Amino acid sequence: MAGGKQSARQKMINLMYLVFIAMMAMNMSKEVLSAFGLMEAKFADANEATGSRNEAMLTDLKTKGEEKPEEFSVPAARAQQVQIASDKYFKFLEGVKIDLLKTGEYEIDPKTGNLPFEAMDKTDILDEAWFTGDRLTKEGDKVMAALNDYKADIKAILSKDEAYRGESETFEKTFSTAQEINKDGKKIDWLNYNFQGYPAIASYTKLTAMQNDVKVTEANLYNLFLGNTLSEATTLNNYKAIVLADKSAFFAGEKFQGRVVIGKYANVPPTKLVVQGKEVDLKNAIDSTGAATLDFNVGNVGEHSIEGEFTFIENGKELPIPIVANYVVVPRPNSATISADKMNVVYRGVANPMTISFAGVPDNKVSASGSGLSKGSGVGKYTMNPGTGREVTINVSATLDDGNRVSDQQTFRIKDIPKPTGTISGQDGFVKLPKRNLEIGTVGAKLDDFVFDLPINVTSFQVKVPGQPTVNVAGTKMNAQAKSAIGRARAGDVVTIFNIKAKIQGNSSYQLKGVSTITIEVSN
Repeated sequence: MAGGKQSARQKMINLMYLVFIAMMAMNMSKEVLSAFGLMEAKFADANEATGSRNEAMLTDLKTKGEEKPEEFSVPAARAQQVQIASDKYFKFLEGVKIDLLKTGEYEIDPKTGNLPFEAMDKTDILDEAWFTGDRLTKEGDKVMAALNDYKADIKAILSKDEAYRGESETFEKTFSTAQEINKDGKKIDWLNYNFQGYPAIASYTKLTAMQNDVKVTEANLYNLFLGNTLSEATTLNNYKAIVLADKSAFFAGEKFQGRVVIGKYANVPPTKLVVQGKEVDLKNAIDSTGAATLDFNVGNVGEHSIEGEFTFIENGKELPIPIVANYVVVPRPNSATISADKMNVVYRGVANPMTISFAGVPDNKVSASGSGLSKGSGVGKYTMNPGTGREVTINVSATLDDGNRVSDQQTFRIKDIPKPTGTISGQDGFVKLPKRNLEIGTVGAKLDDFVFDLPINVTSFQVKVPGQPTVNVAGTKMNAQAKSAIGRARAGDVVTIFNIKAKIQGNSSYQLKGVSTITIEVSN
C-alpha cells in the first residue's frame, strides 16, 4: 500500500481498511474497559461482604475479651488496633477514588449503579496528579506515605507476638512496595509500575482491589486473634540450614565436629534475654532479624560454656527458650602484628605513629623496644622517631596467661623527608606574575604527595633580577632592596628565587634537603 502510484479507487480501499482497523481497536478497547468495570464491581461487592463478616468477628472478639479476659483481652485490644489502622487506610483509598471520578467528571448511573466504564479511558488523571518527571508530586508522596503508615501500624501490632510471625510475612508480601521489572527488563518504582499510563477505570479497579486486600487482611488477623488459623506455615521453604559447631575454635589437625539443623530466625523481638546469669539490655542487643548480640569477657584459655534464656510472648503467654552453647579460648599465639599506621617505612625527622600488638595477648602484657621507639597513649599505640642509619629493628615480647613468654621482631627502612618545593603566593615551578604581586608575594615551601602534613617555615632566600645584583632576604617577604630590584624589571624578564632555606615547624634540628628554585616571568 505504500509503494508506487495508486489509483483513486485503490486509495479509497486503503482508507477504508485503515478505518476498519481503527474501529476494531476502538471496540476492543471498549471491551477491555468494560471488563475492568465488571471486575471493579466484583471487588466492591466482596469488600462489602467481607466488611460485614469483619464486624461480626470484631464483635465476637470484644465479647470474648469481656467474658474470658485472661485469654482474649489482649487479642481483642489488638483487633481494635487493626480495625482503626485498616479503616483509616480504606477511607484514604476511597478518597483517592472519589477525587479520580471528580477530576475525570465521571458519574455513576443512578439506575444501574455502574460507572461509565467505556468512557473512563483517560490516562492523564493520575499521571498528572501523582507523577512529574522521574519524581512523585506531593500527592504521589501522600499516596506512598499513607500506604507505608498502614504497613507500619499493622507490622507493629504483629511484632508483639511470635505466634503472629507467619501472618506478618504474608502481610509483607501482600503489601510489598518493592520495585517491579517492566517488559523491557528495567526496574520501575511500585507506584509508577501499577498506576502510571493506565486508563482511569484500570486505576480505579486497582484501588478497589487494594481496599479488598485491606479487608481480607483484617479478616485474616481477626481469625488469627480468635485462634482460627495456624500460627506458622508448615512449608520447609521458610526454613534455613544452620550449622552448629561443637565449639567455636579448632586447632590445626583437629576434625570439625558439629551438627546441621533446619530452623528459622525469629524476627519478633523477645521480652527478656539472660546470658551468663545477667539480664541483657534488649534495646542495644537485638537486631532486625531477632538475633541477639553477646558481649562478655571470655575468660582464661580453655573451653567455656554459654548459658542463658530467651523469653518470648506466644499466644499471650511467656515462652522460655534455653540458650546452651560453648566456645574455646585459643592459647599460645606465636606471631606479632606490627604495622606503621601510615607507611611501610619510617621517616627521619617525623614522629611516626605505629600500632604494635601480639595476637590474643592484652596490651599490658606486651612490651616493645627499638631505637627511637616510645609508648604512646592508647592500646598498642607507639611513636617512632628514628635517628641515624638506614634501618631500625623493633623487638616485641609478650607474656601469656600460663606465664610463658613469646617474642617477635620486624625491621623497617628509614628514609629522609623528600626535598620540598618552593612556592610564591602558593604557586610553584615556572610562574607568571605582575611586578606588584611579586613584590608583595610570600615565599613558602611544601612537600608534594608526602604522607605527613608537615608545616614548613621558610627562614631566608635569595632573589635575582636580570641586570641587578643578587639580593639576600631573611624571612618570607621581600625586603626593600628586593622590591627595588623587582621594580626595575621589565615585562618578560625572568626573576629567580633560589637558595631557599626552610625548617620543619617544631623540629628545627632536622636539616631539610634544599628547597627547589622558583622562576617568575614578569607579566607587566
